[in-house]
Amino acid sequence: MSKAMAATYEWLYQEFTDGVGETWLCVSFVQDMSPEEALRRIGVIPGSPLVGDGFGVAACRTRGGTVLIEDGWAGIVYDKSDLLSEGSSAAAVQVTINRADFAFYEGGRLITTFGLYGYRYREGTDPDRLAADVVELGMVIDGDEPGFDEPTSAALALAERATGVHLPRAGYGRTALVGSTEHLYPYV
Repeated sequence: MSKAMAATYEWLYQEFTDGVGETWLCVSFVQDMSPEEALRRIGVIPGSPLVGDGFGVAACRTRGGTVLIEDGWAGIVYDKSDLLSEGSSAAAVQVTINRADFAFYEGGRLITTFGLYGYRYREGTDPDRLAADVVELGMVIDGDEPGFDEPTSAALALAERATGVHLPRAGYGRTALVGSTEHLYPYV
């Protein structure tokens, strides 16, 4: 199992955070799946033109599987992680001005999910499965402790630990399969 730390994904968190601290990041780590299959499962056609507002998904082939990174605000790759996990596993992180959540699925079943600022409210068929990693990554946050670290990078590291899928910074820069999400809810 991977022992990724928050520092491993600080670059990805910063990539999707603007100069005033607002983050718009939706990503899913999918074990043992090709980018083509991952896009097919969520209804995205690889190579489809980004029209309108240019919302889409990039699927990066990487060690252990595929990482899907959404350009948009809908949370499609987060909300469809159950489909992505059929016959596999998927861990998703969504951080926007409206939500900050983590979810881990296996075989289409929700294993655990929690808000990044409210771990005690976790749910799922095995909500404590990742508890040791959550503690090691310093993610037991309930929102009212002073001085805690911003949890997004740690949540991305937890996604790697849960699935074994690693996205190196150099892998993010490589050519990814991209497809439009303009035809999917809630954009339609």
